[in-house]
Amino acid sequence: MTLQVETTTKSNPNLQDQPSAVPDEFHTQHEKATSGPGSIPRPKAVDKRSRILWENLVPFVVFHALIPLAFFPYVFSWWGVAFLPIGNYLFCSLGIGAGYHRLLTHRGFQCPKWFEYTLATLGMCSLQDSPIRWALVHRIHHQHSDHQPDPHTPMAGVFWSHVGWMFVENRELDSAVMYDRYARDLLKDPYYFWMQRGGRWVLVYLAHALIITAIGFVFGWLQSNDLSTATRFGVQWFMWGVIYRTIFTWHVTAAINSAAHLWGYRNYETRENSRNNWLFGILTNGEGWHNNHHADPRSARHGHRWWELDLTYVTLCLCERIGIVWNVARPNRTQLERKSLVG
Repeated sequence: MTLQVETTTKSNPNLQDQPSAVPDEFHTQHEKATSGPGSIPRPKAVDKRSRILWENLVPFVVFHALIPLAFFPYVFSWWGVAFLPIGNYLFCSLGIGAGYHRLLTHRGFQCPKWFEYTLATLGMCSLQDSPIRWALVHRIHHQHSDHQPDPHTPMAGVFWSHVGWMFVENRELDSAVMYDRYARDLLKDPYYFWMQRGGRWVLVYLAHALIITAIGFVFGWLQSNDLSTATRFGVQWFMWGVIYRTIFTWHVTAAINSAAHLWGYRNYETRENSRNNWLFGILTNGEGWHNNHHADPRSARHGHRWWELDLTYVTLCLCERIGIVWNVARPNRTQLERKSLVG
């Protein structure tokens, strides 16, 4: 598949101006790649004074403790299993992959504010932090990938990169200086700022859980006109549509931080240990082509070769055709040819 160089340009004076592009320093790394897991210590702001983040750890443990219930007849359903990839696409691929990542963090495309807020709100339904903090952490990761002070490099430990970094306070990530440097553009937006204050984004997650459960209850009632059946449907929709889907999206997203910096192949020479991991490329609908992404972070297209399916990018192209997305950043052929490892 041939890489596209051009960026589609389209002007629409009736829509709000978009935020300025993210500074190039947030897209680049300045150090050479490190060797392997355990080759560097954790970030300096993670030390004996760091507290356990119980607000993250407790939900994580409770959600996982509910997994055995999935095998009980009252909870199990095949449509529930089928909802995992559907929910993953809706809330993780569109919300996190397109919204948090390719739009808010890297400004890889433009869209009207209503659509931007829709994508960001879907991202909040994955319980992966607020839009501002998610972007801040990811921008730091790109600038210092696999080196200090990368918040979640597997070079500091595989478990640390996968989930451990979320359970221990990293004081640097909470400093006003870091928010001003790495997320100033998002802090200026009243919607994201309002969601950030007091952790209001969590209310979005709770509201979506209530809505999904209510839909399940109503669906069960319409099917049977029986309260016990409706209650069972509500429980099933809650467990599979909220709890198990959230767990699934947690781990496939976290695997980009861990597995996609350890295992896979490389199309490009980059200054970190990013890999294209086919398993998580599929499970995340495109985020797992991580070496491609690190080679050209601003590009909204992560799958560069014909077999590297990037459903999130395909969705953006469809949105571009109908006019709700424009200025989609395509891979920079000149830049990528210089880095290419493929003959």
